[in-house]
Amino acid sequence: MTYQVEQAEPYLFPGSKTGCLMVHGFTGAPNEVRPLGEHLASLGYTVLGVRLAGHGTTMQDLIRMREQDWIASVDDGYNLLQGLCDRIYILGLSLGGALTLHAASRLKVAGIVAMSAPYETPDKTISSLRPLLPLLSQVWRYRPKRKPRVPGPSGMLLNYPAMPIRSFAETDDMIQLMRASLSKVNVPALIIHSKADRSVPVDHAPRIFDELGSTEKDILILEKNGHVVTRGPGQEDVFKACEDFIQRIEGRGV
Repeated sequence: MTYQVEQAEPYLFPGSKTGCLMVHGFTGAPNEVRPLGEHLASLGYTVLGVRLAGHGTTMQDLIRMREQDWIASVDDGYNLLQGLCDRIYILGLSLGGALTLHAASRLKVAGIVAMSAPYETPDKTISSLRPLLPLLSQVWRYRPKRKPRVPGPSGMLLNYPAMPIRSFAETDDMIQLMRASLSKVNVPALIIHSKADRSVPVDHAPRIFDELGSTEKDILILEKNGHVVTRGPGQEDVFKACEDFIQRIEGRGV
């Protein structure tokens, strides 16, 4: 039996009839976006942070997951919030941003925030090997990260220290699904990215922005945040931007 890692659990903060669905990134865990979730909860919104399938347990679990499993994780969270809220916003980071954009093309949402979302697979070598990845992954199972991300409060590393090669194929497929969905997104959207992002270049943000079908869309380019814009230096700018975005839409009383 596979057990969830300590501090990697999903979270629910009950509040008003306006719900915020938080979606973390590839190889991460719900706590990546929890600080933003806690801020939105402090404003009275109902907040749910989902754990994507194959995350927060073991890398072996992640290898078995396909992009449909991650889509289903978002749908599960959305369906749960539907029972609690009248309006739902989805806010996603990195792969979670791609999932958010894709979800907005097929689910009824009030608005979306996509943070550090990739327009294409950033690693050109991996992308060029896409057709061979399922076979290559039998002998080349993991690719170590340059630098593991921040440990959790207990000292437990909540972000896997390596990336499963097999899973790169699934992230590439998910990004392709997202790109095909962009023109179908017609809800208010906020795109957030940082110039200091070392994982996904900042020029991905305007490419997503330009292809969005939304008539109401904004883009925020940050200076000092890292890839995980919801944690660390500059996170308050992200909190304020998301707060203002949601309050502007909620202020219309629709």
